[in-house]
Amino acid sequence: MSTVTSDAREGDFSGWSADDTILALRHHKLTVREHISEVLGRAERAKSLNAFINLLPDQALAAADKIDAAIAKGEPLPPLAGLAIVVKDNINMAGFPNTGGTNALLTACPSNTAPSLERLTAAGAIVIGKTNLHELAFGVTSTNLSPFAGPVRNPYAIDMIPGGSSGGTAAAIASRVVTCGLGTDTGGSSRIPAALTGIAGYRPSVGDGGEQRRYHDDHGVLPISHTRDTVGPMGRSVADVALLDSIISGRPRAKPAQLRGVRLGIPPVLWAGLDKELEKMVLHAQHVLQDAGIELVRDDIPDLLELDSTIGPPISLYEARTDIPAYLSGSGIDGVRLEDILDGISSPDVKPIFSSIVHGDFGHEYRQVMAVRRPALQKLYADYFQQHRVDAILFPTTILPATPIDIIHGSGNVSINGGPQMETFAAYTRNTGPASNAGIPGLSIPVGKTADGLPVGIEIDGPLGSDDRLLSLGLAMEKVFGCLPGPEPWA
Repeated sequence: MSTVTSDAREGDFSGWSADDTILALRHHKLTVREHISEVLGRAERAKSLNAFINLLPDQALAAADKIDAAIAKGEPLPPLAGLAIVVKDNINMAGFPNTGGTNALLTACPSNTAPSLERLTAAGAIVIGKTNLHELAFGVTSTNLSPFAGPVRNPYAIDMIPGGSSGGTAAAIASRVVTCGLGTDTGGSSRIPAALTGIAGYRPSVGDGGEQRRYHDDHGVLPISHTRDTVGPMGRSVADVALLDSIISGRPRAKPAQLRGVRLGIPPVLWAGLDKELEKMVLHAQHVLQDAGIELVRDDIPDLLELDSTIGPPISLYEARTDIPAYLSGSGIDGVRLEDILDGISSPDVKPIFSSIVHGDFGHEYRQVMAVRRPALQKLYADYFQQHRVDAILFPTTILPATPIDIIHGSGNVSINGGPQMETFAAYTRNTGPASNAGIPGLSIPVGKTADGLPVGIEIDGPLGSDDRLLSLGLAMEKVFGCLPGPEPWA
């Protein structure tokens, strides 16, 4: 655990890491109520970012008082005692609305708490609010056009998207409201916003489910696809992410790896077609890692993007049709049908997707994907890691930085370097989608900012089940890159 920084001793709470906060609370530098009150104040001051759907001040302060009482009595404390966190509003917290950012679920209160969140709160973490997201998590911009939600804004440029779908969690962390929290990741939803807001975002191993899953959250998260979905910890630093992961997974906390001698694959297909400003940053990151002793292995993954493009949509469109009703039933949410959700969708980019879920027939293609294409993608990765003897692959998390908020379309199109228009979802998920579809772990780490001040992230993906090693590499790489400075004050 780190020592309290000089800024922390002077009361600059916003500069603390999760470890700093926990240590300060244990050493009576401040009370838990003072910490939570300060965090809630920062959340109020950051309202223009639209990061939250619901703040929970009464519940958070009551939890703080309980921990303060335990501290006063000298009782043993759980490992996260008093740490403020935020939680994406598609993750169940019993007795509190889990809206998914959509009208039909505005008052839907689940009877259960997601196991990942339950482990964090049992360890003493305090939830100060449920965060905004792309409606139903079906998008990558977090431009939610539901009347009670609205678009999330990027703390580094408030007219820009923060990425999605976990944009609210990312904005709350990047703006220094909290140090860490929970998002979810289906096709990049924790890693994309992490990259665009200068924080760390992690997608754990999912594999084929069962014991290959690092986290188990059945019926605790409003789903898209049980094959692809997972909770994804996000933090100001990889160290903050590793702390949350150790609690959720029940495994020892990852420690920084020795970088000298590490081999990272550089698949050219994931380095092509980049925004020029972003490309400067990620190529510089390559040189920094080589100087730190990492060997970069430049070999492609044949047919990766072509194969991947045939996998994600059939899985999500088919599984959502049964997974969402199963979630509602398992969470004790009655009287809400898929048709009700469809009727209440406000975001024009989400409505046609959900209409396809309700009315489409993807059974034949889904079975073909699950029997042939997805196993082929998984083998492609496994062969690459084995044949090239690499610890992980390295690539830009996204192929472009944040783009302006489109309040008309929710997503729309983007152009890279003045080239042809690309569909926004396809552009931002190009590099994150393959790992999601293969079920392997991925970690996005900030490496700097463009000339316009927009954050840039780089991702490492490892073999299935290599999460501990991946987090260790991320911790070591973070020491080389350093954490990104916080954003300037915004209007």
